[in-house]
Amino acid sequence: MKKIRTLFLLTLVILSSCKEGKKQDYLPESIGAYNTLTVVIDNDLWKSEVGDNIRRHFAAPALGLSWDEAQFSITQIPHQVFSGSVRNTRCVLYVMQDTLDIAHMKRNMYAKPQLIGVVKGRNQQEIIDNLDQKAPEFIADYKELELQEAQNKFLKSLSKEKALQEKLGITLNVPSVYKVGREEDNFVWIDRQIQKGNMNIIAYSVPWDTFKNDSTFVQDIVRMRDSIGNLFIPGEDIPGKNNHMITEKAFSPYVFPAEVAGRKAAEVRGRWEMSDYPMAVSFSNLYHKR
Repeated sequence: MKKIRTLFLLTLVILSSCKEGKKQDYLPESIGAYNTLTVVIDNDLWKSEVGDNIRRHFAAPALGLSWDEAQFSITQIPHQVFSGSVRNTRCVLYVMQDTLDIAHMKRNMYAKPQLIGVVKGRNQQEIIDNLDQKAPEFIADYKELELQEAQNKFLKSLSKEKALQEKLGITLNVPSVYKVGREEDNFVWIDRQIQKGNMNIIAYSVPWDTFKNDSTFVQDIVRMRDSIGNLFIPGEDIPGKNNHMITEKAFSPYVFPAEVAGRKAAEVRGRWEMSDYPMAVSFSNLYHKR
C-alpha cells in the first residue's frame, strides 16, 4: 500500500509541473510603434545627468540623413506607471538607482517579443557608466528586434509581381501594397501611395566597372545615380527643362559596408532632389556584385 501512495504522489507532481510550465509559456503579444523606446525611470533621475546620458545614446540622430532624426522616439514614464498593458511594450529601458550595480538585457518578461534593458547603479555615476558600456549593445538589439517585427508584418501579405525576377534575375520580399510602375530591361520601379506622396523601390543593374576604385566610389555612385534618374525617373514637366531625379549636390552620401546573401555590398544613404523643381527627400541604396 505504501508503494502505491508513493507512485500516485510522484504522478501528481509531474502533472503539476507541466501545467505550471504551460502557464509560464503564455505571454501576450507585445505592443508599441516601430522604433519607439519606453524609458522607465523616476522623473527626478530623468531630469538629471542620467536622463541626459540616455538621450545622448538612444535619441542620437540616425546616420545618413540630411536633417536630424532620432534613431528612437523616446517615451519616459516613472516606475509606478509601468504596470498593466504598459508592461507589454516591445522595447523598454528600465533605469533605477538601487543597491545593485548591474546592466543586462531581459527578453520576453511580460510580452513576446520584448526586450527590457535593465540598468541599475548605487549612484548616478554608476548608472551613467553602465549606460555608456551597454548602450551600443542595447541599441543593436532593439534595432534587430524592430527590423524583425517589421519584416514579419509584411511577410503576411507579399507581392506576387515577377518583374524583379524576370528583368533582373533577383527575388525580393515586397509587401503586396507595392505595385510595379515601370519596367525596362535593366530597370524596375515599384511604388506605393502614402498620405503625402509615395514610397518607391527602384532596382537596376549596371556594369561592375562603373565603380572605378575606392577613392572615387562616392563620386561614381553619384554619377551613376544621376544617369539613372535622367533615363528613367522624370519629374514635373517644365517647359525647356530636363527635370529629373538627381543626388542632392549640397549633401555627400554616407557609405556603409553591408552584406547580401553572404557577399560584400555597400549601403549608401543620402538625399535626392529634382534637377529643376523644389522637391527632395532621403534615399537608401544597396549595391552588391552578383
